[in-house]
Amino acid sequence: MMLLHHLVTELPNSLPLEAPPVEVTKGLNKVLGWVKWIAYLICALGIIIAGGMMAIGQRRGEGGEHAARLGWVLAACIVIGAATALVDALK
Repeated sequence: MMLLHHLVTELPNSLPLEAPPVEVTKGLNKVLGWVKWIAYLICALGIIIAGGMMAIGQRRGEGGEHAARLGWVLAACIVIGAATALVDALK
């Protein structure tokens, strides 16, 4: 384990992080903004659909299955909302 740690810490950092030109980042930021907006819209629709399915499933006794779906939708909302922080943590 110590050998692996030593090898990883001794690797040269040959790829410096620098931002691309401003012209590129303007277009990229616009595309990312649209993608994020669409993802938030899909999350909102997912919550509405899961709530509707829970209401219908309650009459049939299937409430637990739809609650699990709602949990997955909410987890996806958290991941999408925290995407920027997650990417920054991976840098």
